[in-house]
Amino acid sequence: MWRSEGIRGLFKGNGLNCIRIIPNSAIKFLTYEQLSRKISHALMDRGEDGQLTPMLRLAAGAGAGIVGMSATYPLDMVRGRITIQDSLNPQYRGMLHAAGVIIREEGLFALWRGWLPSVIGVVPYVGLNFAVYETLKDVIIKAYGFKDDRELSIAIRLGCGAVAGTTGQTVAYPFDVVRRRLQVSGWQGAKSLHADHGSAIAYRGMTDCFARTVQEEGMQALFKGLAPNYLKVVPSIAIAFVTYEQVKEVLGAEIRISD
Repeated sequence: MWRSEGIRGLFKGNGLNCIRIIPNSAIKFLTYEQLSRKISHALMDRGEDGQLTPMLRLAAGAGAGIVGMSATYPLDMVRGRITIQDSLNPQYRGMLHAAGVIIREEGLFALWRGWLPSVIGVVPYVGLNFAVYETLKDVIIKAYGFKDDRELSIAIRLGCGAVAGTTGQTVAYPFDVVRRRLQVSGWQGAKSLHADHGSAIAYRGMTDCFARTVQEEGMQALFKGLAPNYLKVVPSIAIAFVTYEQVKEVLGAEIRISD
């Protein structure tokens, strides 16, 4: 990529990714906060202390992931197409042009192709991110006798976020592979990715994609690209969690059960 496209090729689709990640992250964190608060209030109404268990955090995180991903999925679909298209013979000129061409040639519902495996994959991915991150912080707070997570250093919180990102990504990665393959299913612009077949592969659905991938390429194909993905996802999740908490404190929007 560096030789054929230069440094710009490494950032192809990044503008669209930023457009997608802003509403995605905002909706995801907002939904998690609201679900967590409602669960806490329900627990306190039952006479409990209102503290969420790891499983309840997992459930709140899964719900947040589903809502955030579903609300912005068409943007992710378009971003995926733009990112992998041939730079020497591009089919799409930008986000709006790509969306228009996809709708015109493949139908409106093509913008949601791969949505089901995304929903299934986002449950353990985002759910584990929130659950592992919050649980690890609680364990450290209790182990060292801190009053609350405000006493945790940024380095410790980054470490918790890195572990959370690694855990979620490992469990959910096969669904991410299938999602990306379904997004380009039958698209001629992706045929260079499947040179052995001579034409673009068209899958009948999530199950067919899973089965054919394993049958034709082996189980390891479901984890293809996992190592470089760690290099992206682990710091990304860690930085996102810590930045979110720091900005909340700056804005005075931090609300705790003890308050």
